[in-house]
Amino acid sequence: MKMVMAIIKPFKLDDVREALADVGVAGITVTEVKGFGRQKGHTELYRGAEYVVDFLPKLKLEIAVPGDQAEAAIEAIMKAAGTGKIGDGKIFVWDLDRVVRIRTGELDADAL
Repeated sequence: MKMVMAIIKPFKLDDVREALADVGVAGITVTEVKGFGRQKGHTELYRGAEYVVDFLPKLKLEIAVPGDQAEAAIEAIMKAAGTGKIGDGKIFVWDLDRVVRIRTGELDADAL
């Protein structure tokens, strides 16, 4: 099993959700976050004063998938979230040792 975490632009959420559903991903957790990478924020004008916005709004997606489904999920996220411009985001993947469904006590792949 794998945990796939993706940081994406907020307006890409619906596209990514649909792409993940198309490859059979059953669940996703979405969190609103702020951050920056190479993009380094940007400047905005407010009431005639210019100021720097260091942290940009992003969405963090967390998806637990069986190991054989991880590559399909990653490809779906890349295609749906990509704009070709700086700030598209990142995808992180790591192994899951154990998953437990609280309600039933099901373990690992059965809990997904």
